[in-house]
Amino acid sequence: MQLEEVVLVDDSDNPLGVMEKLEAHRQGVLHRAFSVLLFNDEGQLLLQRRAKSKYHSAGLWTNTCCSHPRPDENIQLATERRLAEEMGISMSPEFLYSFKYKANLDSNLVEHEFDHVFTGVYNGIPNINPDEVADWRYTDLSDIRTDIDVNPGNYTAWFRLIMASLPERI
Repeated sequence: MQLEEVVLVDDSDNPLGVMEKLEAHRQGVLHRAFSVLLFNDEGQLLLQRRAKSKYHSAGLWTNTCCSHPRPDENIQLATERRLAEEMGISMSPEFLYSFKYKANLDSNLVEHEFDHVFTGVYNGIPNINPDEVADWRYTDLSDIRTDIDVNPGNYTAWFRLIMASLPERI
């Protein structure tokens, strides 16, 4: 199995090189990532629960899809690739905004990402990859925010930040 690499970036998202993904999380170096949020026509967000086998944030609820583009991979194409791989969804989400964050995770790992957030509309039933996703559900943003306030430990660090910046309806 080939080791996955992430694109290291500076504070302006300019590429600086590549590093093996787990090592980047051990060292807490800034790297490029993306998060996809898909909403149905009722404005509910499609959430996924990360598989228990994930090496960090396992079993936590998060946005529809999140990952890293490969070296030299267009980030838009990366979102399409990972949506298909994780959720069995074929579509092209639209860029919404970017932000940087740094968060201490379980297993002494650090998530330090320049995260590009994409969004789209999807009304179907995902065909989840059980190696990536344990469960899924559509949920109103207000219900997600309430549950994050009460049970923040049930959600990934980056998703809590995304939810704090989203308007009530996209």
